[in-house]
Amino acid sequence: MDMIVTKDLCKIFKSRKSSVEAVRNVNLKVNQGEIFGFLGPNGAGKTTTMRMLTTLMTPSSGYAAIVGYDLLKNAKEIRQKIGYVSQKGGCYEYATGYENLMLQGRLYGLSKASATENASKLIHAFQMEEYCHRKVITYSGGQRRHVDLAMGVMHSPQLLFLDEPTTGLDPTSRANFWDEIKRLRSNGITIFLTTHYLDEADSLCDTICIMDHGSVVAEGNSLELKRQIAGDIIEIGMDHTYFEQACNLLKTNHDIKESILTETSLKLYVEAGEKALPQILPQLVEANIPIHTIEMSRPSLDEVFLRKTGHSLKNETEKEVSQ
Repeated sequence: MDMIVTKDLCKIFKSRKSSVEAVRNVNLKVNQGEIFGFLGPNGAGKTTTMRMLTTLMTPSSGYAAIVGYDLLKNAKEIRQKIGYVSQKGGCYEYATGYENLMLQGRLYGLSKASATENASKLIHAFQMEEYCHRKVITYSGGQRRHVDLAMGVMHSPQLLFLDEPTTGLDPTSRANFWDEIKRLRSNGITIFLTTHYLDEADSLCDTICIMDHGSVVAEGNSLELKRQIAGDIIEIGMDHTYFEQACNLLKTNHDIKESILTETSLKLYVEAGEKALPQILPQLVEANIPIHTIEMSRPSLDEVFLRKTGHSLKNETEKEVSQ
């Protein structure tokens, strides 16, 4: 069974003077048992799409089925079948982890005995025995995220939505969290994941969907997406005042398939870097264009993102962390 199917899903926000089409004709298909990665810059429509899929927001038009249920007709049934872990988490800080799990279970209609049994299993599975009876306000970031994740699966959902679940965690905590996500998938839970970390998407996701300006611009597994960028990438660091001169100079070079400007460099997409570089470098030197750095690399997931959206998700993430 397909866990998520959407057809021309749209969301329009209207005001007195204008309207904004936040999500535009989005078509998704998420297979049972996979980890589906949803990537996009801020304002791309990811959060709005997720809110619609989790019944928190009503679509303006289009169709969606979640776990086999019609989104508009069967919202109550869908909520019983899905779990949702928001970026901010849902723990009550002045209760213990165990108490948070019990409350979550009871809110989903579990009997006290069933809630107790599920909470005990999850505490063992997520290795929370050491701190589960302390108040959440005393937890580290990684410990809180474990409780959030356990709360999300307390009622044994078939489909789990994770909204940037590892934001703010240190590398070790992130790696541990990835192991828990993989374990949930191995237990049969389908996972819909939004993230700003490209290594996270590369490591975890069976399918990756890139969204920009409200529309899906690319979809496939990591290898398929990287193959869309043929050959090598030559990145030349230079002062931006020389960008136009360099671009005009290199227009006649037939080895260059495409060029993209970043804030500090000119990226050239070529079929074979070892052949193109000896031709490109002398052209720039003869034109007296100062070169700060020059690098050659294979395509990465961020390169795919850059080609599809015109900007780097990696740079966006670094800016957010520095703020």
